[in-house]
Amino acid sequence: MDRLPPRPTDRSWTDEAVRRLRADANRSADTHLIKLRMPAGWDVDVYLKDESTHPTGSLKHRLARSLFLYALCNGVIREGTTVIEASSGSTAVSEAYFARRLGLPFIAVMHRDTSLEKIALIEREGGSCHLVDDAAAVYDVSRELAERYDGYFMDQFTYAERATDWRGNNNIAESIFEQLALEPHPVPAWVVVGAGTGGTSATVGRYVRYKGHPTRLCVVDPEGSAFLPAFAGESDGFEPCGSAIEGIGRQRVEPSFVPGVVDRMCGVPDAASIAAMNFLKTQVGLSAGPSTGTSLYAVLRLACEMRAEGTPGSIVTLLCDDGSRYVDTYCCDDWVVDRQWDLRPYRRVLERAWDTGVWDES
Repeated sequence: MDRLPPRPTDRSWTDEAVRRLRADANRSADTHLIKLRMPAGWDVDVYLKDESTHPTGSLKHRLARSLFLYALCNGVIREGTTVIEASSGSTAVSEAYFARRLGLPFIAVMHRDTSLEKIALIEREGGSCHLVDDAAAVYDVSRELAERYDGYFMDQFTYAERATDWRGNNNIAESIFEQLALEPHPVPAWVVVGAGTGGTSATVGRYVRYKGHPTRLCVVDPEGSAFLPAFAGESDGFEPCGSAIEGIGRQRVEPSFVPGVVDRMCGVPDAASIAAMNFLKTQVGLSAGPSTGTSLYAVLRLACEMRAEGTPGSIVTLLCDDGSRYVDTYCCDDWVVDRQWDLRPYRRVLERAWDTGVWDES
């Protein structure tokens, strides 16, 4: 007995959609790996993979393209499909970009406190924003909208770790190791990333095991996020407050997070993330968002530990997006003061680490 699917896929449209996404990848040269000018006497090199240079300005450009390819090749996105995503901003910006190039409607579901700059970027790319008061409701609301519009909930938090080919195929881990090949320490001692969807940490952790590298993976988590307490066995994977740092940290441990590939997790206070973001701008001249600050705080701690142990090597982290997206929020002194974040203690920690190579949070 022969049967056809209830909604046959137009393969010609799908083939063209995949071609457009692959063409976008061909047009986008790989992002730069920036070597920081460390103080004299350090034998620890620090590199930032500058993901802000993607066409949509953030690390999430890679993820969005992978998610669209995954959905197209699974036959769940067709011509005219409305695409819905739960996102705090950067993923939605990138998905709106790709949806527009495929001629698809796009709706981002996000918390009402998402920065106006990111909302404007989503709308500039042709997407629309559906704001909710409860951050934990974004998943259910996204499913409801997908059902209402007969659309597709992209669900980055579930599919991030499986949409990316962690064995290679120009993923971010492969790119990092290729760009380090001629450096003094071509195999990094540490790669440091934040936990948002969990997809990047899963990709890096799996890749280093697949290639047999001794590199260790450190995942940073901002305060209020669910990942670190669950990793430490101190919670059931849900934290009611959630993170105040956009792009990383979640109220729940997302399905894409793979704890088995993580060698170490570091919790970073919100004020420390902002202090490190500012330190990167004033000390090195690089503009970045707050999630980059979260990672940098842990990077300098690890670098000081390596110095104290007399262990030379390299550490890699990501410059996730540019600070221009946060001019009226994290980069605004008055906005930071309103949130009662005291940056001074963390500035002193960072300045001492930079000047002396000693990490002291006492």
